[in-house]
Amino acid sequence: MLHLELRVPTPLTDQVVGLLCDDDTVTNVAVVPEAFRKPAGCLVLADVARENASVVVGRLKELGLEREGSIALLPLDTVLSDEADRAERAAPGAPDDGVVWDAVEQRLRSESRVTWVFLVFMTLAALIAGAGRILDQPILIVGAMVVGPEFSPIAAICFALARPRPALLPRAVLALVVGFGAAVAVSTAAWAVAYAAGAFSRHDASTGALTDFIVKPDGWSFVVACLAGVAGTVSLTTNKSGPLVGVFISITTIPAVGTAAVCLAAGVWSEVGSAVVQLGINVAGLVLAGTLTMVVQRAVWSRVGVPRSASGALRGARRGGSPTAR
Repeated sequence: MLHLELRVPTPLTDQVVGLLCDDDTVTNVAVVPEAFRKPAGCLVLADVARENASVVVGRLKELGLEREGSIALLPLDTVLSDEADRAERAAPGAPDDGVVWDAVEQRLRSESRVTWVFLVFMTLAALIAGAGRILDQPILIVGAMVVGPEFSPIAAICFALARPRPALLPRAVLALVVGFGAAVAVSTAAWAVAYAAGAFSRHDASTGALTDFIVKPDGWSFVVACLAGVAGTVSLTTNKSGPLVGVFISITTIPAVGTAAVCLAAGVWSEVGSAVVQLGINVAGLVLAGTLTMVVQRAVWSRVGVPRSASGALRGARRGGSPTAR
């Protein structure tokens, strides 16, 4: 279940309450008149089944509530209520499969910004990956994969293409390019100093049986990236964080960036090209698979349908009252 917290202008209150009360997937509806002072408005609370949350929020937005009021969606980890159970049974599909597109979009917009924190994590991940290549230590490569924040802007690109959201695409691409660029620039400078100080050699930068896969892109690189893209997208859209860790350690994006930086610093030009190709293959596979997964999810949920009472609620709300009152 998800908790709805709405600021509703007084003239819209009856329509909003009517819409919520006549939707079988919504329960625990409460109204506090004139609860808000800045801006003024009524407080409307409700719980909605996750599977139908996108539909309910969409209908609230059709009433203009997004512009004239506010809509907040909060997760509810535990709800002990027979009425809540009934609301979930009335919703199409299963709770774990539900996709709240507005929540996904807001999360991706937030996590695909170019911020200092984003750049710091990207750079640290690249440095860890570079150390893993020099020392030929896969455990460091795995650590770098987990630290790297690059999946969020990649997922934002997928979302922008699948929904579509053209305004989100430039921001996501910019975050990815700036993030990778900053990571390479800072890491190359750091490794250049280390190379000049004799901390590692050209042989160290270009040799390592356990990490050679980074500079040997092939068809399997694309296949694994596609599979990881599907898993990551499903995990992100259904709010399941566990599988994301597996996605992070399945893709060779940050390892390729870190390896490219090490090779640039040591002058191993042949492997710079291989690392860049590996990065390109992985990003392409993630974007392709992620976009197609979101398109399929959207198509499936658009065909699952919603309870008949929800359609009646929308008609009643548009007419300015509750359908049950007619």
